[in-house]
Amino acid sequence: MADKKIGLVITHAADDPEMATLPFILANGAMVMDVEPVIILQGEAVRMAVPGGADEVIAEGLAPLADLMAAVLDSGLKIMVCSPCLATRGIGEDQLREGCYVGGAGVIVQAMLDCENFLRY
Repeated sequence: MADKKIGLVITHAADDPEMATLPFILANGAMVMDVEPVIILQGEAVRMAVPGGADEVIAEGLAPLADLMAAVLDSGLKIMVCSPCLATRGIGEDQLREGCYVGGAGVIVQAMLDCENFLRY
C-alpha cells in the first residue's frame, strides 16, 4: 500500500458517535491521499467490530459510520481490535466481522512505531 501510515486509535462507539465517526472520515481521506490508515479499536469502540455494531453509531451531520467503515474494509485494509477490551465486554474473536482482527499490547505498540503519527479519539 502507501509509503506513509497514520494511526488512529478509536475508543468510542454509540457512547460518542461523533468521536467514533471522525477518525473513519480521516481514514477515508488518508486513503485518497495514498496514506495508509492504521485503525485500532479500543474501549467501547470494539463493539463496532461485530457485524451490525457500526450501524448503531450515528453522528448528526456526518456520513454514516457503517458506510465509512465498510469503505475502509472494502479497500482491503484490516482493523485491529484490542484483545483485553473484547474480553472485558464478553466479545469473542469468532464474533468479529470480516476484516477485523485481534491485537494485544505488543502488536498495537508495533503498529504505533510503524506510523508517522498516531491520533486518539
